[in-house]
Amino acid sequence: MLSERQRMILSAIVDDYIRSAEPVGSRSISKRGNVGFSPATIRNEMSDLEEMGFLEQPHTSAGRIPSHKGYRYYVDHLIQHGTLQPQELDVIRLFFAEKIDRMEQVIQHVASVLSSLTNYTSIVVGPEVLSTTLKHVQLVPLNDTQAVAIIVTNTGQVENKTFTIPPGLTMGELEKVVNILNARLQGVPLIHFRTKLYTEVASELSRYASGHDRLLRELEKVVSHDEEDRVFLSGTTNMLTQPEFRDVDKVKSLLDLLDAPPSIIRLVHSEQQNGIQVKIGTENSMEAVNDCSLITATYSIGDQYLGTIGILGPTRMEYARVMTLLDHVSKNLAVVLRRWYG
Repeated sequence: MLSERQRMILSAIVDDYIRSAEPVGSRSISKRGNVGFSPATIRNEMSDLEEMGFLEQPHTSAGRIPSHKGYRYYVDHLIQHGTLQPQELDVIRLFFAEKIDRMEQVIQHVASVLSSLTNYTSIVVGPEVLSTTLKHVQLVPLNDTQAVAIIVTNTGQVENKTFTIPPGLTMGELEKVVNILNARLQGVPLIHFRTKLYTEVASELSRYASGHDRLLRELEKVVSHDEEDRVFLSGTTNMLTQPEFRDVDKVKSLLDLLDAPPSIIRLVHSEQQNGIQVKIGTENSMEAVNDCSLITATYSIGDQYLGTIGILGPTRMEYARVMTLLDHVSKNLAVVLRRWYG
């Protein structure tokens, strides 16, 4: 589709624009040591690339910038394999060497590390609710009227909820309730907890526990699986430092989207596929990010999909470096999470 010379010029323009955020002219390309073409020849090729939709000429500038189509061609055909600096590798290595016992802490720290290394916005969607199952339940009385339900999942997540003990329920009956819950609900996905509570547990509880109807209503409140609990963001205001986002209205719509976890999940899962995925500009499913690029990587154990890591930045993004960084982090994250999902 493109000649070798056009490919080289397009690659040079994308690289320069990513670095400078300024339109790139023919003279600056001709000064590159490996080019060997005159500014006039380069100008002609740039005009052809613009006519084919790979470049755009902003306002009256003599220089060109890549279009979304140009970025897509660059990512698909021209990008060079990225490398991470030794200090970046050290940051990642030290992070994964830490002993962290809770899945939520791991995910949150991953988001923080990625935003600090890229200066973009990082999005980490935690393990799917369908794959998060109940491992253990413990009910600990606080007094005659209240108890704490301790819920442990296969991801290492520990959730504590206070509930009211129905009048007349003895400590002996409460212990039987714990045994029934662990026998019947261990391994049940949290999203099915409420249903299983009534189909698998209710009839048995009625034989062993006083006020079992009220107890069931209390128990169904102790497990939550809100989408908000699965989305971790870091560096949400990093977009404000990018010259492309000086438009207040443009930034507001983007920040509004990042403040809505269900929208974020739809954004990163719109066409979920394994491996590294790059969506540029209008390829993204939501208008608020049509001036951004989103690079995502899934993290899995075997065939079990666990979640997604994403970097959201301007279309003028360091694609090679971010793709390499996400690949490296997602693989390390999968190794760490094996302790819960293995």
